[in-house]
Amino acid sequence: MMVDPSKIFWTVCVVCSWFGSALLINASLEAFRTSAISFVVETNYRDWNTKFPSIVVCEMRNMERIQMVADELWGEDHDFAMEEILNEIGYFRGESYHTVSECTEDEHPENCFSSNFSDYARLVRSPCEETLDECFWNGQRFDCCKYFQPMETEIGVCYAVNSIQTSADEPLKIDMVSNKTTGLGRLRITVLTEAYVFTLGEEDVPNLITPKSEVLVIDYYIAYKRQISIKYIENDPETKQVSVEQRKCRYPDENNLDVHAYYSYSACSVQCRKDKQLKTCNCTSHLMPNTDPALKCNMTGLVCLNAHYEDLTVVIPPWSTGKGVVCDCLPSCSEVDITVVHDSRESLYTSEKRFSTIDIDLSALPTERYKRNVVRGRLDLVVSVGGTTGLFVGASLLSFVEIVYYFTIRPYGTAIARKNHLQAPKENQ
Repeated sequence: MMVDPSKIFWTVCVVCSWFGSALLINASLEAFRTSAISFVVETNYRDWNTKFPSIVVCEMRNMERIQMVADELWGEDHDFAMEEILNEIGYFRGESYHTVSECTEDEHPENCFSSNFSDYARLVRSPCEETLDECFWNGQRFDCCKYFQPMETEIGVCYAVNSIQTSADEPLKIDMVSNKTTGLGRLRITVLTEAYVFTLGEEDVPNLITPKSEVLVIDYYIAYKRQISIKYIENDPETKQVSVEQRKCRYPDENNLDVHAYYSYSACSVQCRKDKQLKTCNCTSHLMPNTDPALKCNMTGLVCLNAHYEDLTVVIPPWSTGKGVVCDCLPSCSEVDITVVHDSRESLYTSEKRFSTIDIDLSALPTERYKRNVVRGRLDLVVSVGGTTGLFVGASLLSFVEIVYYFTIRPYGTAIARKNHLQAPKENQ
């Protein structure tokens, strides 16, 4: 039996066409999954409004207030070791050497406490009115504690301006915008305690591993000046339609954390430490934000946290074999690149109350910013797949509908018509 050569030829052509089409469609799908986003640098800076970063003030210590609280709790003749314990509890940063050594020995101060550490921390830390005194934006004074709102962090309650992570139900914001009309922005604050001052993006939070370049350590009687430059990331609106895995970042409102209300890389690292603390010690730090009080450590848990300090505070990459926390955290899609241009400090010669001043200025208006664009969206994928199938096999959407029709609806309709045709002669008889 002879095989028709033309049939062999067309069979080979159809197979090769479908194979080539499958290869190109697979390549399009892979490009859509892995290369949907591109970064470019924009330089049309004349029309930009530059938002001032979030400034967060976190009290570092206040020995006078600690002594006052200790006097109120245990009287003026209290054991002075209790002041060191209050200092560690109120300003807990992962270690509690004095607390563990003093309150777990056989002979320890009779007033040692073994739980409710967060309550003692609230007693020790200063309210906003005792932390900030005067605030100025571009020379215009404003109410510090009206706009510097409380923020719960893993290093305690801080006070932040221009942040979306504060505890306030309706955060108040000052219009801290700089452009070619307003000129360079400048913020001046007067701090009444020893403190850390963080310069962050609006969705970022202070934490144990915040880079030192983003932190000013404030002492009394010193005037600090910091000049910064800012680069923002602008996002194409279509990036919201692209999956998190494709764009490799999260928007602040795409939050999958429970420690803070909005997502950021720094908030995610706090979540990592919380999860590791629960796994290692079955409890969390008493300063861990948004945590059920039942999960916060008592003295036994505090001993565990202290013993595993390095395991619980150092962030390490997944391939590392050292001690630390592995955090698989994506960056924020709206993160800001803040660079310190210059820092300076000089003494304040004054006989008045103890304080320090901090001036944070923009060194220059930004001349470039990053732009995240979608280069392969869903519509692009549909067009690519449709064009490939049309080129190689001459198929369209209607062709696939016809295939479904041919194998489903048409046989059923044919069977019904045949049945009706057979029944017709019987009825005529």
